[in-house]
Amino acid sequence: MNLFDIIGPVMIGPSSSHTAGAARIGKVALKILGEQAVKAEIGLAGSFAETYNGHGTDKALIAGIMGMESDDERIRCALELAKEQGLDYSFHKISLSGAHPNTACISLTGETGKTCSIQASSIGGGNIRVTQINGMEVSFTGQYHTLVVLHYDRPGTIAAVTNYIAGSDVNIGNFRLSRPKKGGEAVMTIEVDGGVTETMVEGMKLLPNVIQVVLIEAI
Repeated sequence: MNLFDIIGPVMIGPSSSHTAGAARIGKVALKILGEQAVKAEIGLAGSFAETYNGHGTDKALIAGIMGMESDDERIRCALELAKEQGLDYSFHKISLSGAHPNTACISLTGETGKTCSIQASSIGGGNIRVTQINGMEVSFTGQYHTLVVLHYDRPGTIAAVTNYIAGSDVNIGNFRLSRPKKGGEAVMTIEVDGGVTETMVEGMKLLPNVIQVVLIEAI
């Protein structure tokens, strides 16, 4: 635990869980999409569903989807800015058995028609936990640099990715693989120590069977 876990992040209020965490969830969804979003469908569960208007969770999520940080003063007018920028958004309440009370499910459509979806929770102090990407189970908090590697489930793909990371002199702190079915699409979530360069990310994208590589920088 560090000082920021106690006093919370620098942010636009009123709540680190309902605004700072929500903005970070939205920004992770944008990174996974990889391009400007033109449509956002957002399901809210638990406390998020009951208090999102009063606590500004809706504004924070949309702000994150537009790429804003949690301390951006424009969060207060994020809904109006979204309309000006052509971002169509909607909110609805959902029920998720066993989910954290502050959970959002976000489905995005990008300007080229690309789509993605994530499920993530705001777990306190502005911290988040991402639990699903495109329907595949993952688990990362964003407290460490995290590489999200979407790929085809083919022999040697994991070894190629991890060897490339090792060859870039970056240490893997945590690794998780999710695949709904053998031979289909899968996702690696790899938390690493130290910095990750854009050159490294671009190089990983060229590896066989890799579909997409996204770097989620540490919060």
